Amino acid sequence: MIGALSRRDVLRGGTALIVSFALDSRETLGQRVPPPDAPRAPLDVAQVDSFLAIHPDGRVTIYTSKVDVGTGMRIAIAQMAAEELGIPVSRISLVDGDTSRCPNNGGTGGSTGLTRGGTAVRQAAASARQELLRLASQRLGVPAADLTIVNGEVRAAAAASGGRAARTTRPMPIGRLIEGGRVAVPVDPKAPLAAPSSYTVVGTSPQRPDVPAKCTGQYTYIQDHVVPGMLHARVLRPPGIGARLVSVDEASVAHLPGVRVVRLESFLAVVAKNEWAAVRAARELKATWTAWEGLPGSANLEPYLRQGAVEREQTIVDRGSVDTAMAGAARKLSASYFWPCQSHASLAPSCAVADVRAAETTLWTSSQVTYGLRATLARVFGLDAEKMRVIFVEGSGSFGTNGADHAAADAVLLSKTLGAPVRVQWSRQDEHGWDPKGPQQLLDLQAGLDAEGRIAAWQTEMWIPVNRRGARILLAAEAAGLPQDSGRDAAGIHENGDPCYPVEHVRVLAHWLRDTPLNPSNLRAPGKPGNVFAVEGFIDEIAAATSTDPLAFRLQHLTDPRALEVLKRGAAAFKWDARPAPNPVVRDGSRLAGRGMSYIRYKQAENYVAMFMEVAVDTASGAIDVQRVVCAHDCGLVVNPDALQHQIEGAIAQTLSRALHEEVTFDTSRVTSVDWESYPILRFPELPAIEVILINRPDQPLWGAGESAAVPVAAALGNAFFDATGVRLRRVPFTRARVKEALRQPQPSG
Repeated sequence: MIGALSRRDVLRGGTALIVSFALDSRETLGQRVPPPDAPRAPLDVAQVDSFLAIHPDGRVTIYTSKVDVGTGMRIAIAQMAAEELGIPVSRISLVDGDTSRCPNNGGTGGSTGLTRGGTAVRQAAASARQELLRLASQRLGVPAADLTIVNGEVRAAAAASGGRAARTTRPMPIGRLIEGGRVAVPVDPKAPLAAPSSYTVVGTSPQRPDVPAKCTGQYTYIQDHVVPGMLHARVLRPPGIGARLVSVDEASVAHLPGVRVVRLESFLAVVAKNEWAAVRAARELKATWTAWEGLPGSANLEPYLRQGAVEREQTIVDRGSVDTAMAGAARKLSASYFWPCQSHASLAPSCAVADVRAAETTLWTSSQVTYGLRATLARVFGLDAEKMRVIFVEGSGSFGTNGADHAAADAVLLSKTLGAPVRVQWSRQDEHGWDPKGPQQLLDLQAGLDAEGRIAAWQTEMWIPVNRRGARILLAAEAAGLPQDSGRDAAGIHENGDPCYPVEHVRVLAHWLRDTPLNPSNLRAPGKPGNVFAVEGFIDEIAAATSTDPLAFRLQHLTDPRALEVLKRGAAAFKWDARPAPNPVVRDGSRLAGRGMSYIRYKQAENYVAMFMEVAVDTASGAIDVQRVVCAHDCGLVVNPDALQHQIEGAIAQTLSRALHEEVTFDTSRVTSVDWESYPILRFPELPAIEVILINRPDQPLWGAGESAAVPVAAALGNAFFDATGVRLRRVPFTRARVKEALRQPQPSG
């Protein structure tokens, strides 16, 4: 990794294409926690120097508002920039998610880190390369078309002038091209990109530099971040979600030295100079709250959804004439599927550090949307957004909007109240009890088949919470009685509600519900694992009803060559044996073996993913042992194969956890699954062997891969369970108790 470079070094040597940012010695691809006094500069996404700086020694710093939440995005973006600039990845540093140093090209989500963030940096790098070659052409007297950049030096291309220019032109380091001056270069959307045939960096797998520190416990997560004079705080939540604070007995913590109680209406916190004192005070402070019981209870969630008030109806897909085709179908099938509320279940609870001052506010947070969070916090807490700096520091787990933004709001409110920097650390009970949830989904499916058993008509009805765009309701502001926009974010939960096959007559109807028991949020691939669990599970039901091999049934309905290839490549690696399901095979007494598969076109427009799975079911205990998974994955251009494979493996493991174990439970007052015993996750002994088949298409656009592999997992698992047992599970998670109950009362497949 590159050595340290001070601001004095930068100013002494002059810079080319440099933004007016301070370069901190801790900036690397692996770890970056900028100092609070780094200077600001106007940032314009139309300017190259908003995205990158080229330093005198030829090193490059990349700036992006897209953040790396453990996905390997930093190394991939560095590779994309390195390919365009003609420099090694080892010479690139990256700053992500710092609102005073990075241009605002959007938050991180929806697998857009590379598709929007990476491509924006890539185009800026290509524009910089174009400008560097132009400047070098003027200096060297060689046409720019005859020049290239190799290893950070402008050289004559070997083919130029029959090779004569290459022999006579002296290499020029890119860091010396604009000595003593600064040039602002617009991003040229037409600047040519490196041809796939010339790639030397993209498509390779340089090591992620953050991994060694993470594996040895030296990495600084947001939970480890400290600033001078920092106070430690714990926020006390009510015993019921809607309960209000009546009284506080401050004398109950008077014996704890240095502890201060902060009350703002129903917002209650304790603050101390050390963390343990704050923890003790939070445990011992006595407070009285009103009684509140406004939840339906998780056991009553499905009827609650069906009977809930509908804010609006929306026809998501309406193709052909579904009613006519359904009426004329030779055979009809129907089924209902359910996906529960789930937590983000981040391994470390949320944390944030805020320092609110008259001159400037600085916030350190693991939020995936630093610019958006800055705007929200400034509006809600009456701060000047232009004098507010939000700095991303990686947290331990993310997967969408967990409690990080709420912890940030806690910290800002307390720091503003106390006039000192404050660190707010949530507890495990806070995280599981109060993080916004991936919402529940209820789907009714109906299909009409023609005389040959092909799908003639399809209808999906879904009951899902309405998505109100706008500021997310912040717990701290709500408790303190501060006005804020009514909003919540569970965007995209309606996507992939229709089959990924060219069925002529299709309708998808969403019943957007006005109310939802728990605050919803985007959880990895929002809504799509649940929708595809239903859709691909129902596809499997149709295949079984027509005595057709599940893979053959899907192939019969597909014509897209990329879809066919991903299915065939995955099936070959899995060694799929063609036959109808179910086909229970008894192994070791009470264990039944089976295999299943599923397929998606992510958002019906992006990645192609085929998932194959082998399971064993212990009928005595109800345990499902996932033994082997094969995933074939086509996301277009592959930037870093190893990072992509790890991302896919992680998505599969996490979604197996969601399908086998995870369900938020709540009574009429509060969430009751507030620890790892009541909200279990997948354990290491449960991890199956996972084989990933990457289909690289360098000549195609890249699609992000943070979510797509998660989507077909539960469907493949449910289909494999059906193959092993002949029983269809239509509700997640597949707990042991639920499996045993289903096996006692088998249900028909159609």
